[in-house]
Amino acid sequence: MPSFNRSRFILARWTIYSILVVTYMLVFFHRMAPAVISADLMAAFKTSGAALGSLAAMYFYIYTAMQIPAGVLADTLGARATVTAGSLVAGIGSLTFGMAGSFATASLGRALVGLGVSVVFVGLFKSNSVWFSDRNFGMISGLTLLLGNIGAISSAGPLAALLRSYSWRTVFVALGALTLALALLTALLVRNCPEDMGLPSLREMEGKASHSPRKLHWWGDLKSVLGTWDAWPGLWVGMGMVGGMLAFIGLWAIPFLRDIHGLSRSAGAGYTTTALAGFAVGSMLAGWLSDRMGRRKPVILSGTLLYALACLGLAFLPWRPGPVGLSLFALIGFSSGGFVVIFANAKEVVAPALAGMAVGLVNTGIFFGAAVMQPLFGWAMDLAWDGRMTNGVRVYAATDYHFGFLLMLCFAALGVGGALKIRETRCRNVTIGD
Repeated sequence: MPSFNRSRFILARWTIYSILVVTYMLVFFHRMAPAVISADLMAAFKTSGAALGSLAAMYFYIYTAMQIPAGVLADTLGARATVTAGSLVAGIGSLTFGMAGSFATASLGRALVGLGVSVVFVGLFKSNSVWFSDRNFGMISGLTLLLGNIGAISSAGPLAALLRSYSWRTVFVALGALTLALALLTALLVRNCPEDMGLPSLREMEGKASHSPRKLHWWGDLKSVLGTWDAWPGLWVGMGMVGGMLAFIGLWAIPFLRDIHGLSRSAGAGYTTTALAGFAVGSMLAGWLSDRMGRRKPVILSGTLLYALACLGLAFLPWRPGPVGLSLFALIGFSSGGFVVIFANAKEVVAPALAGMAVGLVNTGIFFGAAVMQPLFGWAMDLAWDGRMTNGVRVYAATDYHFGFLLMLCFAALGVGGALKIRETRCRNVTIGD
């Protein structure tokens, strides 16, 4: 085994991880914030439910389209250049969104944010794949989602509290400045792999041969990943389970709690915070449990089944705000956390050098699901809307929201179907020997 300074390696690994994961926390904040500022946006731009859904989903449209290209960029250019460029674009987008004077400009800002942050997650997971060992990948994936969800939680209750003192515009301008600062830190301190610092590869540190590098042009590698059928079930899991959850918690949950149960924005944000906290804990637990069991499929399948059960409860149980309502929201989030294992599974069914593309492929399903569900949910409600408005904001009835819940249930069934098709890897890459 080559000699090396282990303290230097550990310091570098956690410095790189910390910068990238803080950037990822901002990704989650951007993703979920429209739920809290939905009324502000509807009042500022005089939008319908479908239009608001489209504005919020602009992030998801671009994010979805960019996931496979993000995988290509991560596997070819590496996390450093990819995340630096993405953070620059996202920072500019956040500034544009915060200063927008029209719906079109706000949509442009939201699109730029989606474009910029679209490469962060895949870049982070690509970095994790070379700085952390395979046997701990489920755990580090869960930790990543746990920390990312702190950003999402900040976009709920803490953001609602912040909006008592500052306008939503001020918040997004400040967020843009922070994102630009992180772009600078990424360029200065992040490195793509230990070898870039003169260190041996992680596998060499463990006394094993390094993984083979990419041998084909990126197009040939991409075709190889897309042609790996075992990589696709994770896409359906992400689309059906997390796509539906993000669409509801990230936009429609607070309006639902306001219109149907009379909760204030701050009180409603408590429910979305509970769901996101459940999502964070569920992600961490699922990743740890999968590594501990040495199995991927049982954890993924259990998560999808539990999520489908939660969607049934949301649509059909006569629940009210309080302990039962909070428990239901917690279950929606916690069960969704089981999805995190699809990323470990995806990288284990393709060649190690193509981990970024595999993660990008399955991540596409998550954001395609959210991009479709957010405006579809709003469109379904607009069909039956009775014309009621309060302070320029549309008010929907319980039956209007029920149609959206039925859509979530259909998506949940898709997730269960995908989980049944997952290939069990036993936490090892199936394309190579140990």
